[in-house]
Amino acid sequence: MADLRDLGLSEYEERTYRALLDSGATTAKELSRDSDVPMGRIYDVLNSLEQYDLVRSQTASRPKKYAAVEPNTALDRLLDDKKRELEAKRTQYEEIVSELQGELESADPPEETFWTAAVGGDETAELLVERVAAADDSVVMCLSAYTPQLFDIDRYGTEILDELVGAVERGATVKLLMRRELVPTLPEEIGRRYRKALAAHDRFEVRTVAELSGTFTLVDGVETVVEVPHPLDREETFGVIDLKDRAFAASVREPFEPRWAEAEPLVL
Repeated sequence: MADLRDLGLSEYEERTYRALLDSGATTAKELSRDSDVPMGRIYDVLNSLEQYDLVRSQTASRPKKYAAVEPNTALDRLLDDKKRELEAKRTQYEEIVSELQGELESADPPEETFWTAAVGGDETAELLVERVAAADDSVVMCLSAYTPQLFDIDRYGTEILDELVGAVERGATVKLLMRRELVPTLPEEIGRRYRKALAAHDRFEVRTVAELSGTFTLVDGVETVVEVPHPLDREETFGVIDLKDRAFAASVREPFEPRWAEAEPLVL
């Protein structure tokens, strides 16, 4: 159950504020009795609540009286304080990430053969999104089919497109080769984002061909994310394998080039 401590107040501060709501304007001594906050602490608690702008004081009266700010106003002020706190934390974390990115990316990693696999919808899509997000130099995608049963194209299709936008903005070139009949089956949101962010970009190009087999993605000429057909149904996708091996990537890129040369630019 939510309480004011979830928004940053202490137990004594919450008890004092709630007691003020019940009692109306009152003195510190009466408030200590009503809230069960010790008299030795009540002034510190009231000063803290005044700093939060949750109570008002009547300094002209003797003894001094206090009144609670209306609940809606008090909650809005506490929420605004939390938002400012979170924004400061976000800025702090972004600065840390920016500093660490420069530090961690300062050295080129050794090129060693490495592979991993993903099976199932979310894992497969997340692996592809992750690898496209790592591209710095080039992305080559060949799409002969997509399997709705494998992952949510409406969700992950736009995520992948967003990462392609990010790759282009980092200076990478992107080539996407598609089987022509897939174009009208793609979600409208993907088409809208493509027209808005990528269609006119000179480092991003989409071409189509009538016949195409195989679905894969090449990242920076080193890494290949290749679709694995289901062993019991070649029309279904089982998962993907991500292989980091420059020689293998080159062997995949070689037959891609003539298909790319004969393909037609996409017009939407």
